[in-house]
Formats: sequence, C-alpha cells, structure tokens
Amino acid sequence: MESRTVVGAGTVRSCPQCGTRISIEERYVQWCAACDWNVDPGAPEPVAGRIAAARRRLAQGYGEQLAAEMERDGVGDGPAGRDAATVAAFALSLLVHGVTVMLVVAGVLLIVLGWDTGVQPVVGALMLGLAVVLRPRPARLPKHAPVLYRADAPRLFELIDEVGAAVGTAGVHAVVVTPGANASVTTYGLRGRRVMELGLGLWEVLAPQERVALLGHELGHFAHGDTRRGLVTHGALRALDTWCYVLARTEPTGLMDRFVNAVTFLPRWAAYGLLVLLDHLTLRASQRAEYLADVSAARAGSTEGTVGLMDRLLIAPVIGSELRRVSVAAQMRGGQAGREAREAAEHGLWERLAAHVAAVPEHEYERLRRVAARRGHQVDSTHPPTHLRRRCAAAGAPCPAQVVWDGARAVAVAAELAPARAAAARRVIRDFAR
Repeated sequence: MESRTVVGAGTVRSCPQCGTRISIEERYVQWCAACDWNVDPGAPEPVAGRIAAARRRLAQGYGEQLAAEMERDGVGDGPAGRDAATVAAFALSLLVHGVTVMLVVAGVLLIVLGWDTGVQPVVGALMLGLAVVLRPRPARLPKHAPVLYRADAPRLFELIDEVGAAVGTAGVHAVVVTPGANASVTTYGLRGRRVMELGLGLWEVLAPQERVALLGHELGHFAHGDTRRGLVTHGALRALDTWCYVLARTEPTGLMDRFVNAVTFLPRWAAYGLLVLLDHLTLRASQRAEYLADVSAARAGSTEGTVGLMDRLLIAPVIGSELRRVSVAAQMRGGQAGREAREAAEHGLWERLAAHVAAVPEHEYERLRRVAARRGHQVDSTHPPTHLRRRCAAAGAPCPAQVVWDGARAVAVAAELAPARAAAARRVIRDFAR
C-alpha cells in the first residue's frame, strides 16, 4: 500500500519508482526529482502542419549546434554578417517577389489586351488580386489595442532608451500594449518606425530586473539584426506560405478535385521546396540572433534577470490558461449580476495574475525545465529551445545589470501604463475566452 504522511500543512509520499519521499501539492503535478517519475505526464503538444513541424525540427537542430558553439567558443555580439547563406536568401527572396511582379504584369496584359474575350479579364483580375495578397508590405499599428507614444509614457520610453543604449541601439517610436504572455519588436509604416509589443500577461508577472532583461532581449533584435525580420525576406516567407495555402491539396470528392490536384502538383511542391530552402538559409542566422538578443538581455538586466525571464517563458501556457479561466468565469452569469461580476474581474486582474504566478513553487519550475529539455520547448517554431537559451544565459561569469529598475521608476511606469492595463483587462474579461 502506498504511504502518505502529513507534514505540517503539506503531504509527502513515497515515489512508486525509487522510493524517494516527495512532497504533494494538489494544484501541481506529483513527480520525483530523483528518478524523474511522472515528470512529464502529458503528451507533447502537436505541431500543426507540415511547414511548422519542419521549421521546429530545423530550429531545434540549429539551436543545439549554436548552443554548443556558444559554450565552446562563445558567440560574438556584433551585428549579423553578410555570409553566403544570407546573400543566397536575399537572392531567393527577390526571385519570389519577381513572381509576384510577373503576376501583376500578366494580369494587366490580360485585362487590357483580352477585353473582347470576356474570360481573360476575369483571369487577369484574379491574378492581380493574388499579387496584392502576395506583395511585401510593412506592418501597421493595431486598431484594437492601446498604443503608447513618447508623450503618453515618458518614463517608460526613458527606460526603453536607457536599455537600448546599454545594448547598442536606439529605442522605439511606439509601444503596443496587449493582454498576451509575449513581447516582440518590429517596424511599421513606409518609414520603418520601430514598435514594441508589450504583453501584460508576461510583463506583469516578471520581477523588476526580468522586465529590464525582456526589454534588452527585444531591443537586441534591432542591435544584432535578423534576416527573417527584414521586409524583403519576411515578405518572401509570407508569400511562400500563401502559395502553399493556395495550392494545398484538397481531399478529392470528384473528378474536378482530382484534376485540380494534378494540375497544382508541381507548383505546390515547388512552393514548398522553396519555402524549406529559404528556411534553411535563414533559420541559423535567426537562431544566432536570438542567442545574441539573450546576451543583450543579460547585459541590460543581469544574468540573473535573464535566467528568471527564461523560467517565466516556460509557464506562458499557465498564464494563458489562467486568463482564459478568469474570462470564462466572468462570463458565466448574465444580467446585472453578470456585469458586476465582469467589472469585479477586471479590477485587479493583473495583480491577481502576478500573485497566481508568484505562488508557483520552485519544484514546479524545475519540472517544467526538465520537460522543456525532453520536448525541446520553444516560444514558437522558429525560436531555439528555451532550455538551451536558459543554459547558455546561465553559463560563464555572471553579468551585472547596466540598467537598474528602482522603486521610483516602477511607480512612474506603472502610472503611465494604468489606462492601458485597464483596457487590456477589459479585453481579457470580454474577449479572451472566445
């Protein structure tokens, strides 16, 4: 019979595999640190789609290679160079965009020269429509999320500028505040202005120096460069993704479906092959850029802050689940009582989320670190595995913080973010569960 013992407010049991005594907390998975019994009771999350699965395999392979290189030789922290793979990727991207230009030319000719046929203009219009979808275009600021500019949050932008100076780059022109557990940087508009997306689901659960490390990592992408983030290469990747979607094989239900599948067979595999090739040419440099961004994170917020940030990334699914749970619970009731419940849920949402994450015990973080090593956990299908990023960040001599998050700054930044925090909380309660 299994033995359980109550010790203080907790319970301990014997590991059924090795007999080691393990503590039990009902909210978390029971597992044994000595033999890894039950360390990963769930199945790995499936990777949807052939392309995403191929990218994940590439990212894991390059991530392991670069992690080994960093630990053996170190990786310089300068901007990415123009190596042969980068030049080839740029040339291939231009070829992809050349196909889009050909669609435009052919579409215009069909409309102008084939007007008397009635069919050719329709085909030409379809080609022009496809070219519009495939064209490279700069990002735009979102319409349904709070956007902060320097005049709206001077202390926040002052912090971002200071972090940017520490990692060797400039700040940003705008900050988009979202409720998700993520963060990113990109450019928007024809002038290529810089914008940072700040997900409160992640920001609010971070310790002060972890927040600085997060800013350092994101700004590090500007400092070190990333081929896949450029307008030309990113546009080509998106265009090839679109081609693969348009030419995707359909389940045949009749003769016409079989005919279409046969006609699109070669173009479909050509698009897929070009996409895989472009991934091969760019993913290693992109992985290197991620590791260099982690170096920037440690320089700005300290090694300790960067390692802590990696641990928080491991529990991003927990954060998302908690936000959905709160959203669903708030929408269960209708009428006046329901409105009051939603208002109550909105008030103090981020503080409750931070308290929820702060209550996660260290042994659960350790379990998640071991699961990440087993599954190759990644932020997305193109990032290096998180456990390798954490291991590289912790390797070597500790790096002190160049930017310190003090109490006065924290109060000022929190006050500037207050309206956006309220808007994001309202969005979580009303829309997150949908």
